[in-house]
Amino acid sequence: MESRVDRSLGAYARTMFAQLTWSGTVRQAFSQVADIVYAVVSLGIMGTMLHNWPNSHGYWRQTDVWAYVLIAAVYLPLTVRRRAPLTVLVSTAACTLCYVTLGYYHVVVVCGLGLAFYTVAALRPRRVVATCAAGSLLVLLWGTRLAEPGIGPQSVVFVTVTVAVLWVTGDRSRRLAERGERLAVLSEQLRLEQEEKAQRAVMAERMRIARELHDVIAHHVSAISVQTGLAGYVFTSDPRTAREALGTISGSAHEAMEEMRRMLVVLREGAERAQEGASDLNAAPGLGRLEQLARRVQAAGVPVDLRITGAPFALPPGADLCVYRVIQEALTNVMKHAPTANASVTVHYDEAAVHVLVSDDGQESIPVATTAEHAGHGLIGMRERAGIYGGTVTAGPGPQGGFEVALTVPVSRDK
Repeated sequence: MESRVDRSLGAYARTMFAQLTWSGTVRQAFSQVADIVYAVVSLGIMGTMLHNWPNSHGYWRQTDVWAYVLIAAVYLPLTVRRRAPLTVLVSTAACTLCYVTLGYYHVVVVCGLGLAFYTVAALRPRRVVATCAAGSLLVLLWGTRLAEPGIGPQSVVFVTVTVAVLWVTGDRSRRLAERGERLAVLSEQLRLEQEEKAQRAVMAERMRIARELHDVIAHHVSAISVQTGLAGYVFTSDPRTAREALGTISGSAHEAMEEMRRMLVVLREGAERAQEGASDLNAAPGLGRLEQLARRVQAAGVPVDLRITGAPFALPPGADLCVYRVIQEALTNVMKHAPTANASVTVHYDEAAVHVLVSDDGQESIPVATTAEHAGHGLIGMRERAGIYGGTVTAGPGPQGGFEVALTVPVSRDK
């Protein structure tokens, strides 16, 4: 299952992507409306200034209809400045150049050309912006010749500083926008990675459940099948043996139901809830129930010699279940493939690991040719379980005949 950190990262990525997408759409619509409002309002203000600005000394050409037409040609294209910044700047610069060349009051067109240049600086590469900056500055410097006497130098400094400030602020805005785009791309990548990770976690959980179901069902169903056959065979000739077989069937079915119930609780309510409610359920299988397992297999007709060597100690719950399931699967294979054999189970504890050897002396043990076929669930499941805890499983013919399954699970012990 996904960890809380993984789920949090996935939720954060999805939230960030949704916010960026939504805010981008809203920002684009708001920017378009703002550009239209700015162009219309600026045209009205500048037209009013041009009409009311005093020209008693005749510094500028008398205002006429062409002045208003050129002002409109300067400001109205700004409504689409973000869609075609270079086209708007060229158009605005050309109209501004015509306007100041004709000698009209020049101040009213400075803001329009300045905004058009800022847009290019914010949306286009620096090499393009440099050319546009030079062109815009030349047009504005040409307009400073219309300044009132005595303030010409100040006008030159003003337009030069204005172009420089617009260039710097536009460039910073462009870099911030690029950073935002990279953040959006990274957020999308993170979202996709989290989805992929979640899918892998789901597949891993499905495989774990499949292994658990296989181990639980295969063993108990094998025992029930053997005992059912025995009970049917001796039902009239040996009622006592039949009753014992039926008792074994009942016990196997009951234990299988308990383990299935425990798994369903974990699936429905989560591992934490299952642990909180563990008092209502039998404990998960482990080495503490090894003798019960051996008796059940022996009741199915396969004698089991169980040996515990070394100094036994408590294993972590996961490792304990792993060892138990491997032994259970190995004995199930003996019941299936060598029902007339004798089995032995040796569990050895040492300082750093638990070693298990399950063997039988049957002549009908799993042939090498069929191990690959059987490994589809059994042997592969054993190896996957052991691999989770850093352990290893080997399986093959024993040196004295029969078949052997060996398991080693490293266990760190607190001194």
